[in-house]
Amino acid sequence: MMRRLFIFSVALSMIASSAYAEDKNEEKNAESNKNPESATGSQKTTSERSFKLNKKRVYNKYILREAPAHYFADQPEEQEVAQDSVVPFKPSVQVGAIVHMYGYSQQGGFGPGPGGSTDWGRGFEIYRSRVLVGGQLSKKGAFFFETDLPISLGRQIGTATNPQKTVEISQLVLDCQYEHTFSQAFQVIAGKQLVSNNRNGLQGAASLMANDFTFYQYPHNMFGNSGLLNNYGRDLGVNFRGLVAKSKLEYRLGFFTGANLTGTAPLRTVGRLVYNFLDADKSYYYSGTNLGSGKTVSLGAGFDNQASYVNVGTDLFVDVPVSKMGSVTFNGAIQFMNGGTGTGTYSGYFASQIPKKTVQFAELGYYFKSVKLQPYLRFENQAVSAEAEQIGTAASIDDFNKLNSASVFGGGLNYFFNGYGTNLRLSYTTFTKSVQEGADINKKTFGQVWLQLQFFVF
Repeated sequence: MMRRLFIFSVALSMIASSAYAEDKNEEKNAESNKNPESATGSQKTTSERSFKLNKKRVYNKYILREAPAHYFADQPEEQEVAQDSVVPFKPSVQVGAIVHMYGYSQQGGFGPGPGGSTDWGRGFEIYRSRVLVGGQLSKKGAFFFETDLPISLGRQIGTATNPQKTVEISQLVLDCQYEHTFSQAFQVIAGKQLVSNNRNGLQGAASLMANDFTFYQYPHNMFGNSGLLNNYGRDLGVNFRGLVAKSKLEYRLGFFTGANLTGTAPLRTVGRLVYNFLDADKSYYYSGTNLGSGKTVSLGAGFDNQASYVNVGTDLFVDVPVSKMGSVTFNGAIQFMNGGTGTGTYSGYFASQIPKKTVQFAELGYYFKSVKLQPYLRFENQAVSAEAEQIGTAASIDDFNKLNSASVFGGGLNYFFNGYGTNLRLSYTTFTKSVQEGADINKKTFGQVWLQLQFFVF
């Protein structure tokens, strides 16, 4: 399968390169027509002016990408193409990749779950290995397709008596979506896509400030057996998006499958509204840090609902220069979620899957432009306050809340020596949770050291 994917990617790259070369040749020919001292010495006709206009490269600035729009600032803005152009539109295709590989050392109890081992393990893994394919299908239509690994390559998954390691993994389809831009104020995105009511859950993996996404920003939309029955924050459906008020106000409203136990489930509805006080943020995938580019202050709020499940929250993102040395980045959010207490097919299901909880998240960093270094701090907290109908077979509500609440604190140093394209991230993170030890429940803290290399091209 991987061999076929590689051949497919190479073929698409050749097609894209050919289309780009033809574009360049046409632009060069159009430039020669600009000279009034040409051999003919004649004025440009209406047809020639139309031909010249069509030579402007058609570029959809809303094309779905794994990085913020400013990363592609060297590419031209979307161009209006004359309806009577004598040269037809030519589709284009781009192929890229994003890879996160790291060396780590962490205690066995680090992360969600009942584990409480304090032993330090270590190893090397390829965490993300994504193939990205995207392109322009028409003047207003674009597509994006992305694969990923369902589990890290090189991970130890066996035991001392039955040792195993992930050495051969088939890729999964992570994203598969089509976007049609009717206007800046109205776009439609259909297919399998990233779904969240908060900014962190809608960030592209290439532009994160921390080495990874947070633990609890979409905790019930992460794996196929989680509450919303999806993987890695994605869902299948249709999303409506637009930018109005001089592109300062962004709205998103989507309808998705969610958890469909019987085939008759109500649709999952996700909405979001964002106001940008300074620069407009037109990126479909938000950034976690802008690396000193522009001035962004965004305040957002959103909701996520299906049957009795409700998730509402608000978030604030600030990325602005504060001196000649560099810029500060702050990303914070708070969410309230509840699966309800009903006993029906869906209300009972969500009651058993999603207890009432509050989640807080914050990141703070400073990017030094001259040396391309960015130290940062990260905090996250999940406080569970379940109802009696949500605790299942737990001994008590108090025990259930203790065992399912947790906090994360850490920091790191990023070296963006090649921007988002290639960088190194060193971090130390602690995970604090309560662990059942016999009849007692004790709070413990576990550590993780992580050195990650990213390379990205698209």
